[in-house]
Amino acid sequence: MNKSELIQAIADEAELSKHDAARFVDAFISVVTQELKDGNDVTLVGFGSFHTAQSAERKGRNPKTGETITIPATRAPKFKPAKGLKDLIKG
Repeated sequence: MNKSELIQAIADEAELSKHDAARFVDAFISVVTQELKDGNDVTLVGFGSFHTAQSAERKGRNPKTGETITIPATRAPKFKPAKGLKDLIKG
C-alpha cells in the first residue's frame, strides 16, 4: 500500500473526504517526524511505538578495496509493534 492508497482507505473507513484524509496523513507524519527529531518517543497503545535508536561509531571495511574505514555514529527511526498488533497479524 502506498501513500495515496492509504489516504483512500482512511477516507473510506472514517467517512472523510479524500482531502481531509490526506491532511490527516500529512499531519500525522509531520508530528511523528518532529517528535522523533526532538528525541521523543510516540506511543500508540495497542498499535506500537516510534522511537530512535543510536548506533555507535564503529570500524568497517570497504569491500572493494579492503581499506579500513570509520562508520560514523547515527540515529535512526525505529518502530516497535505492540503485542496486540503482533497477535492480530499472527492470525
